[in-house]
Amino acid sequence: MPSSFSYFDAATAAPLHPVARQALLAALDDGWADPGRLYRDGRRARLLLDAAREAAAEAVGCRPDELVFTPSGTAAVRSGVAGAMAGRRRTGRHAVVSAVEHSSVLHAVADFDVTEVRVDREGLADAEAFGAALRGDTALACLQSANHEVGTLQPVARAAELCREAGVPLLVDAAQSLGWSAVDGPWSLLAASAHKWGGPPGVGLLAVRKGTRFVPQGPVDENLPAIVAAAASLRAVRAEAQAEAARLSRLVDRVRTRVPQLVPDVEVVGHPALRLPHIVTFSCLYVDGEALLHELDRAGFAVSSGSSCTSSTLVPSHVLRAMGVLSEGNVRVSLPRGAAEEDVERFLEVLAGVVAGVRGHLAADVRPTTTSSATEGPALVVDSLGKRCPIPVIELAKVIGDVPVGAIVSVLSDDEAARLDIPAWCDMRGQEYVGERAAPRGAAYWVRRTG
Repeated sequence: MPSSFSYFDAATAAPLHPVARQALLAALDDGWADPGRLYRDGRRARLLLDAAREAAAEAVGCRPDELVFTPSGTAAVRSGVAGAMAGRRRTGRHAVVSAVEHSSVLHAVADFDVTEVRVDREGLADAEAFGAALRGDTALACLQSANHEVGTLQPVARAAELCREAGVPLLVDAAQSLGWSAVDGPWSLLAASAHKWGGPPGVGLLAVRKGTRFVPQGPVDENLPAIVAAAASLRAVRAEAQAEAARLSRLVDRVRTRVPQLVPDVEVVGHPALRLPHIVTFSCLYVDGEALLHELDRAGFAVSSGSSCTSSTLVPSHVLRAMGVLSEGNVRVSLPRGAAEEDVERFLEVLAGVVAGVRGHLAADVRPTTTSSATEGPALVVDSLGKRCPIPVIELAKVIGDVPVGAIVSVLSDDEAARLDIPAWCDMRGQEYVGERAAPRGAAYWVRRTG
């Protein structure tokens, strides 16, 4: 077992900030009463709540009376979407979102007529395309400030301007970015979650700017001590943000540069410049994501993944799928504030060996099961039905050299991840992805050997 353990999953939940802990303990003593009561303890609790709201509003860039606290970031998103859509129900039931929004946003708009705006391979949405998707019956648009899986920053300010010109409110999911900076632009609604910046879990916030048509979705319970801790920690992390962002960004740059040098057949994903300072994501060919995470855990590192085999859905991350990048063997490293340089170096030292070990376990001797003499069809067919990625990709890589240049290899697979990973493999290895063909079971993915 490793002598030390490094937590590199801050994008999921940041460790509790020391200021949050101090504020929480103090508020448990002084803020336990109902802030709606007029007696002394109630008035004291009301003062704490008002101070927390003012601090959070200052960090968000809104008025205190435009901000409410919610039981979670997900609740803030749901309340924001429902309230905005109800407020503009006469306009229509159309919503515009980016294809890489957090699942809480996608679930919140699922019952409406939704247009998803595509992103490029770096996860970046085009603001003009976002604006062009707005219609006369568009009741709400949603665009995250930064992506939770790959760290790419979105053009919120420009999108907000286009939404304002069209008379459409824009809801910004700022869960990942609010601890680093305020969100620029004339947005209408903003949601965030305290445990993303080092506050306690169970606290979200929703800001609704004046002039936005909005129907509140009913009262919510307020955990006053947690709210006080969330606001105190938000103020604290924002005071440290500039220096810490510069430091973590240098460490992330080192990971982005070194991983492709240390590990063959790896793709670093996300925008290289327009990104959060603490997130770096990469995908390794011929690697099972779940096995990779387990081995990194054994080596002393807590990281996360968008690979389908690490989720209960057996479907690749919708973010990676929208980007069109490799999903299997995916690793997201998100450094917490205070992450040590020596821990990042230790991660780089062990990564290559861990990946090689996982690849070795998967390198079964699998050969093609079918050949074809048809001149227009595949020269070779690989049957990977019933096998989960990355096995279909591994089998493809093993046999591509067995056919002449210009010939086609067809891979049969019923794993949803193959639809993303085989084209991504072709892009990484310089082969031509011909396309997907119907098959009695699953699908046939055709690849032409180019060299």
